[in-house]
Amino acid sequence: MLAEDSVLLREGLIGLLHRCGHEVVAAVGDAEALFAAVEEHSPDIIVTDVRMPPGFQDEGLHAAVRLRERAPTLPVLVLSQYVQRTYASELLDSGDGSGVGYLLKDRVGQVEEFVDALCEVAGGGTVVDPEVVRQLLRRRRDPLERLTPREREVLALIAEGRSNGAIAHELVVSEAAVGKHISGIFAKLDLPPADATHRRVLAVLAYLRA
Repeated sequence: MLAEDSVLLREGLIGLLHRCGHEVVAAVGDAEALFAAVEEHSPDIIVTDVRMPPGFQDEGLHAAVRLRERAPTLPVLVLSQYVQRTYASELLDSGDGSGVGYLLKDRVGQVEEFVDALCEVAGGGTVVDPEVVRQLLRRRRDPLERLTPREREVLALIAEGRSNGAIAHELVVSEAAVGKHISGIFAKLDLPPADATHRRVLAVLAYLRA
């Protein structure tokens, strides 16, 4: 079963798999359709992209994780341009870690390589692109190691619930300096621009986990 929002790529994969002797029981373009198709067809393996409608963020990978929660032995091969690190970890940890794969589209050099990976995952094996492994290992390192000592101080005070003004008073610096340190913390913790309060909460969570 295929889950891919790009019509051209989806049709190309259908033709490729048919030529290699595989039957595509369903090909869908969004995560909700994927759930319905799995219920109807009970496929031997799912090949899914990460970013799909409606948000084009992580819908496909999130759907794969949810499907593995329901059926831990259901083989899933992710084929994407992106490494979505949070759900990638969950997918690779799902079940007993067997019957899962994560390949990057741009790094699949030969058709045979993709077909072999498909068969490996369908048979209960695990296939992961080395670049995916590298990015997951980088994520699992202490996220605070990139912060300066002063940024760690500021983050610790944020975790205590201090306002920017209170932090400035505690460290004997200006509020502008505190704001600059906080911007550095957000950047180094890979927290993209969003609601400032929301990012403060995520930064504190990262601090507590570390």
